[in-house]
Amino acid sequence: MYSMTGFGKGECVNDKYKLVVEMKSVNHRFKDMRFRMGSVFSSKELGLRKELEKKFSRGSFDIAIFYKVIQKEALFDDLDMNKIDLFLGKMKTLADSKNVPLTMRACEFLRSDFVADQETEKEKELSSLLGDAFESALNALAASRKEEGDNLIQVLSAHHKEYQKHFKVVVDGASEYKKIVEERLTKRLNEKKGELEIDEPRYLQEVIYYLEKLDVNEEIDRIKIHLRKLEDLLTQENEKGRQIDFILQELGRETNTIGSKSGQGVISETVIQMKVQLEKMREQALNIE
Repeated sequence: MYSMTGFGKGECVNDKYKLVVEMKSVNHRFKDMRFRMGSVFSSKELGLRKELEKKFSRGSFDIAIFYKVIQKEALFDDLDMNKIDLFLGKMKTLADSKNVPLTMRACEFLRSDFVADQETEKEKELSSLLGDAFESALNALAASRKEEGDNLIQVLSAHHKEYQKHFKVVVDGASEYKKIVEERLTKRLNEKKGELEIDEPRYLQEVIYYLEKLDVNEEIDRIKIHLRKLEDLLTQENEKGRQIDFILQELGRETNTIGSKSGQGVISETVIQMKVQLEKMREQALNIE
């Protein structure tokens, strides 16, 4: 089982740059992606989206891509000597024409005006780093979601067992409840016989109809089926978030029906506890991929 909540980070370094990719994801009904990165990576966004779509089925993803320049041993490797020569030549001509001395300081050539145009080369180098860093971040995010998914299995299984414990009380008390209602109605019939003219066969037909409406065996059978399906889903490895959500909705419907039919205090209290466990499972299931 995979959670939709997780975090992954990937790094890649060469002689000039260190590139970092960070991903975080949270639950979402479908798939949503937001990228934060410099314009140098804009042409790569579509390919990155496809890679992420292949890896995950659902979730809301925030992806941040950034880099920093690594300080090199030679501080003047990026200087464009042609630009410097052209500048000095023009300045010397101007100085000679005005008969003024030409004085220059070396640090003046560290301005961006004299730096070589390396945008194309920079984009190539960063693109070569991006692939490995992005893949590392994807794998780290998948591992994080898997770890969180394993925790979700334990939590859901615990609530599942707790629900079954309360459900057993309902199963054990179902036949007893019907018997109690039948005895109460029969007692009322015997009490009223002396006071009123009662069509006993007709009365008994109404009692049977009433008892059938209070019967919860069908709901119990359906709950058993849903519980088995839920248990199977918790052991499968495919995408299951939506399936679990559907099963929990069905369990909630059957549980509510039992609560509305039952007049026993013990059963009513037990149904409340069953609904509490279902709500806890539903909260956790929202994070399942």
